[in-house]
Amino acid sequence: MLYTETMNRKQLLLAILLLCSCSISAQDSTGISRKETSGGYNGIRLKLDESGQSYLRMNIWTQFWLRTIENNPGTAVNKHPEDWTLDAGMRRMRIQIFGQVSPRFLLMLQLGSNNQSFASGGGSGSGATGTGKRPPIYFHDAYGQFILAPEVNPETKKANRYSLSIGAGLHCWNGVSRLTNASTIHLLTADAPIFNWPTIEMADQITRMFGVFAKGNLGKLGYRISVNKPFMTSQTPVVGGPAVDNNRGNIASVNGYFSYQFLDRDEVTTPFLSASYYGKKKVLNVGAGVLYSPNSTMTQPVAGVFESHSMLSLGADVFCDLPVGKKEKDMTYTLYSVFYYSDFGKDYLRTTAVMNPGMIDTTYTGVRAMEGVGNSRFLLGTGEIWYTQTAWMLPKWSSKVRFQPYAAYTWKKFMALNQPGQSYNLGINLLFEGNHARISLDYGSRPLYSALDKKVFKRAGEFLIMTQFWL
Repeated sequence: MLYTETMNRKQLLLAILLLCSCSISAQDSTGISRKETSGGYNGIRLKLDESGQSYLRMNIWTQFWLRTIENNPGTAVNKHPEDWTLDAGMRRMRIQIFGQVSPRFLLMLQLGSNNQSFASGGGSGSGATGTGKRPPIYFHDAYGQFILAPEVNPETKKANRYSLSIGAGLHCWNGVSRLTNASTIHLLTADAPIFNWPTIEMADQITRMFGVFAKGNLGKLGYRISVNKPFMTSQTPVVGGPAVDNNRGNIASVNGYFSYQFLDRDEVTTPFLSASYYGKKKVLNVGAGVLYSPNSTMTQPVAGVFESHSMLSLGADVFCDLPVGKKEKDMTYTLYSVFYYSDFGKDYLRTTAVMNPGMIDTTYTGVRAMEGVGNSRFLLGTGEIWYTQTAWMLPKWSSKVRFQPYAAYTWKKFMALNQPGQSYNLGINLLFEGNHARISLDYGSRPLYSALDKKVFKRAGEFLIMTQFWL
């Protein structure tokens, strides 16, 4: 096993070096460039023919987190009770390769890992010797796509009014909302709110599923639809308790997202939509989407009797990203707001904790949070979520760095809780070369619920510094 894993990593490294060396050696013949896009250059691009219609492109990026976390009551870290914890970890490490040898089809591969911290990251567990923190590397995306009607006319280089592509594989052409299709290297805030992916790491693999999809434009209407096979879930519901993830029957799910684009069109070579074009585009979109997954959750109303329930998630959103003020100031105003309605079954409730360092403090005798320990919070549930984020690119004063303060607000009302919860984030992005080098400073505040009355009994905070580098 050790030999195989070592060889796989060596082969992966060799493949990356070979691609890079081929790109460098091809500089004078077929031509290599860092493709210019609305946000600056966008990855390494190797032209495979003189026209540039055949190409190979590669992006590499990392996101590093340094946090101080106010833990939920009753938390221990490495068996030591802690109210606050200093945390460090790699949130994302990715290599993305895609391209085409013909204008009629495209291949996408993306691999990497997520969520490696000082306390976790995969492997066999975190033991006293420090083993088990090495994260697995796996494919996030692996799909092929047939381009029946291209987005851009290859002769005139202008956008076509109508376009259509269909594809199949492990993909994330998702429904529900724009944020469900978010690019994690073009986020407005330091991280996504996570509830924007309704099946995240439960019936999907890091927001991806196996399936078929179609995407394109009908005039100003952008669309993406997919039919997917959810990953199996098999949680057992308690008698008289809430719905849990158990897709017995495992029927295919249906996704769709549609957006009317009043001004400039989004770039959709890949599934990932940008949270800001930094003043290089004028974008005003309204959208709506759906996820429907039959027999997705299960309850046990009486002992030995199990009932399956369909999952339904609806979203409606608006996105505005516009240059404002004098052109030489290069300012941009960005606003995104989305409303979700979700029905996962009776009293369905799910928690999350990104890179959670906590474990249960068995000596604690005070009131504990329903969410659990560490930085756990209620993520999703049957009910409603309203989320809004906004940012302002401050006037340009330097050619090296830009400042973009932002704010985000979340309101959640779940059937299983007796009080709505509100969260907020305040922060600022320091952007270099578009956002190819980025530092984000963020403060977030989350509500915590008591099991006694299922109402908010206190709040907890988190300070985050995120650094991002990508090429």
